[in-house]
Amino acid sequence: MGAEIINGKELSKSLKGKMKKEVSILKDKGLIPHLTVVLVGDNPASKSYVSGKEKASREVGISSEIIHLENSIAEKDLLEVIDKLNKDKNVHGILVQLPLPEHIQEQHVIEAINPAKDVDGFHPINIGRMMTGQDTFLPCTPYGIITMLKSKNIPMEGRHAVIIGRSNIVGKPIGQMLLNEHATVTYCHSRTPNLKEHTTKADILIVAIGKANVITADYIKEDTVVIDVGINRLDNGKLTGDVHFEEVERKAAYLTPVPRGVGPMTITMLLENTIKAAKGLTNID
Repeated sequence: MGAEIINGKELSKSLKGKMKKEVSILKDKGLIPHLTVVLVGDNPASKSYVSGKEKASREVGISSEIIHLENSIAEKDLLEVIDKLNKDKNVHGILVQLPLPEHIQEQHVIEAINPAKDVDGFHPINIGRMMTGQDTFLPCTPYGIITMLKSKNIPMEGRHAVIIGRSNIVGKPIGQMLLNEHATVTYCHSRTPNLKEHTTKADILIVAIGKANVITADYIKEDTVVIDVGINRLDNGKLTGDVHFEEVERKAAYLTPVPRGVGPMTITMLLENTIKAAKGLTNID
């Protein structure tokens, strides 16, 4: 039979259609949601991500601006740029593209952004609100994963979710968000012994390792929901996930592809957060 594919590109298109209508209504009321993206240096992957965010913003009618800064910019000068954006009432969402150059401490930059404009959902105040189940800006990739699961009416309550990966951007927050949905959550990572012991018990398996095709069919039980967050480029230039798609597809109940899986949803949820910020719905100080 094979797994049902959760196509993030199609879901993203549907959600952006709804957002476009919402933004149009806001514009009629004189409110134009605005996102400013700060890009430091010339990292090709970062430039590609940023142009994708700009294109998606245009698609739904969100006003966007890219501030491109030299790789050599001092941390204090970058913080001054953020301070100006915090004070600009026409800027609703601020995103500083990661990673940053080594001489700049990412945490200083993340904490400098006004939590009410933190559409990436990385500020400690927003992370704390997420942990305690309060309304907030949710980190975009985990938010996209939860949205994908809900789009297929996949139950989370009472299910055993296993997360492979513990990054602050994906692993930790998706575990917390699943916990908020009343799932039972197990975290695994590079130092977890006997990984298969955990993954073969998962009803929902979230894979965010960053290594191509490492999760094969023998890592899962029949009818598992498998979400592949990995994006890896092979020597032949082809993009692939952390999950061996062809093998796992035969055994899983649901599976996300790479590309056209989680990736498009990340940018879509960023737009969702930007609209939310413009409407001032979070009451974050």
